[in-house]
Parts: sequence; C-alpha cells; structure tokens
Amino acid sequence: MKIVLIGYMASGKSTVGKELSSKLYVPFIDLDDYIEEGEGKSVSKIFEEDGEINFRRKEHEYLKQLLNSEADFVLSLGGGTPCYAGNMDLVLNSTAVSIYLKASLKTLYNRLQKQKETRPLVASISDEKLSEFIAKHLFERRFYYEKANFNLTIDDKKVSEIVAELRILLH
Repeated sequence: MKIVLIGYMASGKSTVGKELSSKLYVPFIDLDDYIEEGEGKSVSKIFEEDGEINFRRKEHEYLKQLLNSEADFVLSLGGGTPCYAGNMDLVLNSTAVSIYLKASLKTLYNRLQKQKETRPLVASISDEKLSEFIAKHLFERRFYYEKANFNLTIDDKKVSEIVAELRILLH
C-alpha cells in the first residue's frame, strides 16, 4: 500500500508519517529528503542554483518515480507539492491513498511561530505577518489539498490519536 500525506508545513506530515509507517511496517519517505538524496544537494540549494521552476520539475519526476514503483511506503509531500505540475492529479490517478492532514490557521500559526528557525520559508516573517502569510497560502492551496481521498482534521490531537484514526480510515 502506498499512502501519501499532504498538508501545509507544520501540519505533522513527517511526524505522523514516521509513526504510521512504523505501525504499518512500511518505509517512511519524505519527498524533499528523497529529492536531496537523488540530486546530491539540499532543496534550498536546488532553489538557489536552479530556480523554483527546475525544482518543481525535479519534484514532479521524483514523485512520479515513487508512485510508479512497486514499493509500499508512507510518503510525506512538501506543502507546495500538490499545487504544481499536475502533482495532485498524479497522486489521485495512482494506486496511492492520499490523506490531507488538515490543520486550522491557529494550529499552524502556533506551531510555525515556535519552529521559525527551522523553517526557511517563514524564518524572516514577523509574528504579526505570519498569520496572514499562512492564511494566504491555505486559501491558495486548499483547492488542491481537499482533493485528497481523505481529509483528517488534526487540531488538538496527539500523534498517536491521528495515527489510530488513519489506521481506521485505511482498513
């Protein structure tokens, strides 16, 4: 079984994905890490040296490669991945099950405010403007995210609760 987790940054895709993969005894793959391994450089380096358009092209190719493979896995996509290059259609037309980890603006703001130093996209945004930044992105991306096979609200839930709900959804 291929499971694809989508959602905004800090929605818990990697944390939940790792836990879910261990419960299902399948590998966990973070698409950004997979791209970095394949390209031999960091995503930020790819953006810097090759530009966003080239990054999005590579992202699409690596995603297609994974979805066409025989392997079972839990895959965490980057927050923007579903919104570019027909990636969401690629996921929906594959054998994978897609799940949108849906977090409220308040949850995302609280998490990102605490994680700013590890999140280059929001590191330089003031706390006052962070909420507006997230809201704008969510508005733009929700259309893609909500196409997922399942939408699971994660606000005020522990990782173990989310994983338990996912396991019920998947069976």
